[in-house]
Amino acid sequence: MNIKSLLLGSAAALIAVSGARAADAVVVAEPEPAEYVKICDVYGAGYFYIPGTETCLRIGGYVRYDIGAGDIESFDGAKTTDRQDGSINDTWQKNARFTLKTWTGQETELGTLKTYTETRFNFGNQGGFGHTYTIDGTPIAGSGDNFAYNKGVSLNFAWIQLGGLRVGKDESAFDTFIGYAGNVIQDTLVPYGSFDTNVVQYYFDAGNGFSAVVSLEEGAGGGTIDSYVPHIVGGAKWTQGWGAITGVIAYDSNWEDLSGKVRLDVNATNELSLFVMGGWGSESDNASGTNFFKLWDGNWAIWGGGSYKFNEKTSFNLQASYDEGKKLGLAANIAYDIVPGFTITGEVDYINAADSDYHASFDGIGGILRFQRSF
Repeated sequence: MNIKSLLLGSAAALIAVSGARAADAVVVAEPEPAEYVKICDVYGAGYFYIPGTETCLRIGGYVRYDIGAGDIESFDGAKTTDRQDGSINDTWQKNARFTLKTWTGQETELGTLKTYTETRFNFGNQGGFGHTYTIDGTPIAGSGDNFAYNKGVSLNFAWIQLGGLRVGKDESAFDTFIGYAGNVIQDTLVPYGSFDTNVVQYYFDAGNGFSAVVSLEEGAGGGTIDSYVPHIVGGAKWTQGWGAITGVIAYDSNWEDLSGKVRLDVNATNELSLFVMGGWGSESDNASGTNFFKLWDGNWAIWGGGSYKFNEKTSFNLQASYDEGKKLGLAANIAYDIVPGFTITGEVDYINAADSDYHASFDGIGGILRFQRSF
């Protein structure tokens, strides 16, 4: 009986101890809320601090789908033939593009340190002109007949800027500083300059409306410099509430040619903005008479147009261009923002060139329908 009482007492003691431990069980604390992304509004909307650094980062880009039709090749300029045999290729011109952009900014003792990159991925029709395109070095049979395929990746921008000093891959200051030729898709029916280049340039902003740039450029393709002497671009701008006056001058070191453009922008009303731009350049001693900067025919060319905002969602854009080679280009579109960040643009383009010392006569008309989601 004593043994039985001892066993029962031991069991009761164990139960009591277990109950006490259960009552004192460890409770896992809820995690403290953490701010994983800290907003950086110094450089505008969309920036955030890279964790553990003082660098602000913004990531953006767009997805675009273009549909082109008619005699204007929507993605490579005006055309008259497509197939290798010279016949017309009556079909759609299409291009899908994904563009990734990054911006960074950081304040330093020498000024703001910034970077910008833009990388593009394309799938679509390359266009004909009798060219044969390749994949991994193997010719694509009939590629002059407007085959669609992945066109590869292009690095369009990759520059570093500290204060006013910028180095890296950019577009020529001959175009970026003075501005592009209007808000139309096909703005180079009469071309106004080459774009891709490596640069070493310096921007100056006086803060009172006056700004200037000096840019040393490498060029690209056949316009790449062939000595230690760079292409040189210089420009000045005066900006006020009514608009701006801008001028740029460029020296092509390969052909030792000078080219220049002047531009007037006018904010006529809150809804209407207008521009006119004239270009002049000496003709190079080559078959085309062009250089890296002066791509129009003859010595001179002119571009003009404007934009009118019907409302917050809808705008109309127009551009007209003409050069000494008797080439006339017209482009007009309507852009509509369906929702913020998603825009549909419908454009009609026309080109006409009379017989001249630069080309035989030709003309064409075409259209582009563009869907773009920007983020």
